[in-house]
Amino acid sequence: MRAVNLLPRDDAGEGRSGPALPVVVACVGLVLIAALLAFMYMSGSGKVGKQRTALQQVTAEYDAIPAPAPPPAIDKQLPQERQARVAALSTVLGQRVVWDRVLREVSQVVPSDVWLVTLTAQSPTYLDGGAAAPSAASSGQLPSGFIVEGCTYSQDSVARFLSRLQLVPDLSEMSLAKSESAGGSGSADTSGSTTSCPAGMFTFTLQGNVRTGGSSS
Repeated sequence: MRAVNLLPRDDAGEGRSGPALPVVVACVGLVLIAALLAFMYMSGSGKVGKQRTALQQVTAEYDAIPAPAPPPAIDKQLPQERQARVAALSTVLGQRVVWDRVLREVSQVVPSDVWLVTLTAQSPTYLDGGAAAPSAASSGQLPSGFIVEGCTYSQDSVARFLSRLQLVPDLSEMSLAKSESAGGSGSADTSGSTTSCPAGMFTFTLQGNVRTGGSSS
């Protein structure tokens, strides 16, 4: 008699195997990526929170700063005062007379045969508004801001000296006031001063005005 096995054969068990390796690697990779993204999100959220807190703190400190006080009214007046002072300084400098230059220029044009006895000079006078007073020529008076008296041997020397003084930039309206032969005891001019010159020489008086510092060249 022949034996028969009535139990079913396990065909399905023989054909099954475990999950493939690529699938396992992919699953593990997805898990790692998800974990990394979660970590980055948490880290970024923490930084954003800290920055937001710092911003709120700085904003609160800025709001706590008191508003600056309005500038004093004098600050608006300073530019006008500065302009006025600059204008006043310019006016004063324009009216200034450089006396050392004037005397140097006169000394350079004195002829060798002319001797100066007296020299009188004064700054030009000005009106209240700062403008120079009318010149002697326009007012019909003789100039009196610069008067020089001296001695020489001839009238030609007087004329030569006068022509040279007329070329001095700091002098104006130079003219001859007096020129005559000197006596033994000096001769008085129209202003009452006495010019002492040796007998046989000529005494002369030249008159003019002094220009301001801004008028000379």
